[in-house]
Amino acid sequence: MADNPFDIGKHWKTIANTFNDGLLVFDTRGRFLAANKAAEKLTGYTEEELKSKDCRILNCTGCKILARGEKEKWCKLFSKGQVLDKKCLITHKDRRTIHLMKSGTVLRDSDGEIVGVVETLTDISQVIRQQQEIKTLRQTFHLDDGYHGIVGKSLVMLNLFELIENVSHTYAPVMISGESGTGKELVARAIHEAGPRRDRPFIKVNCAALNDNLLESELFGHVKGAFTGADRNRIGRFEAAHEGSIFLDEIGDIPLSTQVKLLRVLEEKKIERVGDIKTIPIDVRIITATNKNLEKLVREGEFREDLYFRINVFPLHCPSLDQRREDIPIIVQHFIRQNSQDSGKRILGVTPKAMDALTSYHWPGNVRELRNAIDYAFVLCPGGGIGIEHLPVKITSQKNCLPAENNTPAPDYSNDRETMLQVLRDSAWNQSEAARKLGVSRVTVWKRMKKYGLKRPE
Repeated sequence: MADNPFDIGKHWKTIANTFNDGLLVFDTRGRFLAANKAAEKLTGYTEEELKSKDCRILNCTGCKILARGEKEKWCKLFSKGQVLDKKCLITHKDRRTIHLMKSGTVLRDSDGEIVGVVETLTDISQVIRQQQEIKTLRQTFHLDDGYHGIVGKSLVMLNLFELIENVSHTYAPVMISGESGTGKELVARAIHEAGPRRDRPFIKVNCAALNDNLLESELFGHVKGAFTGADRNRIGRFEAAHEGSIFLDEIGDIPLSTQVKLLRVLEEKKIERVGDIKTIPIDVRIITATNKNLEKLVREGEFREDLYFRINVFPLHCPSLDQRREDIPIIVQHFIRQNSQDSGKRILGVTPKAMDALTSYHWPGNVRELRNAIDYAFVLCPGGGIGIEHLPVKITSQKNCLPAENNTPAPDYSNDRETMLQVLRDSAWNQSEAARKLGVSRVTVWKRMKKYGLKRPE
């Protein structure tokens, strides 16, 4: 049987030019050797313009240069051997930014020596634009159940969401302050989920829940025999959070001895397990939180000043519930929806009198205490609407409520468009049911729907 006369080597360029994805070939020093038509379109450069140029001309955010030189000593792709489906940005010849999905692998000769690299580039700019449009629409029409689980539409919360969105796309250490129960962990998780590390680990450490001896082992790990009971090697939270984020809650409770080691880790980006002398490189985003006054602790010598400035690059403050009382109705409704799904009880909302009590209470425990109050009410309320008789006594007691100003009547929450919309949704757009829940007449509901342009979906 005659050999097939087809020589694929003579036709590889024609084959490569049929690909919709860009194809680039580099030598061991990162210089371009070849590019197909799709790559020319993606980058704006012709193959001739790219040849012998350094690959860094594209400013790819997915590349990590390790050192000067060739092969394994040059960039991360050579040391790993391949990269699969990595999202990155490159700079087009006309200075535009292009969103790409990149995959690459090293090329070896018959002796196993690296001779080059081949990469495929998939343009995902359209997908990114669609995702951004969807995100904008969700924020505009409030289709999401809060911002990464944080419920609130007051000005102070909208400002907080904007700050989270801005800092999430950087690697700056964030320190979150606020009273107990204000949702500092939710803010930390939102920073992680809104940023580029969202698909990597988010590791939480409650520094106040561990004693001095256990804390260091929890943070950095230990080797077998490091102390009594250490019968095996164990990785720490920093290693577990590699390429992700670590959230150090109650950072003000870390002892001074551990603060010194933590500062060294943050500066050198390396850890040592307890009982070991080998250093382990880590890539971790640091987010901390405290309800203490760290500046006061610094002045008193209980917290290192250098560590304080290292973690407090971008401060965020979680407002107390008392500072955003206008959010109480939608937070209450949010908890009611969650509890209804979990318990199966058909509870649609709260009566006006009960809502008046909830908005008048001073909430020393903030959102956590409000959540507990709704959980308590679900136990007592058989169905329908939560009344004042279903709330904890401390909330309905006059001495725990804010003083009334000029005998101002209880607010009419049916006047709020978003609350009105949510009530109608929860009532399956039954106007009579919505009126009963809000404590107003059906005519009032109809007038509010007309005023706000709310129509039952077809």
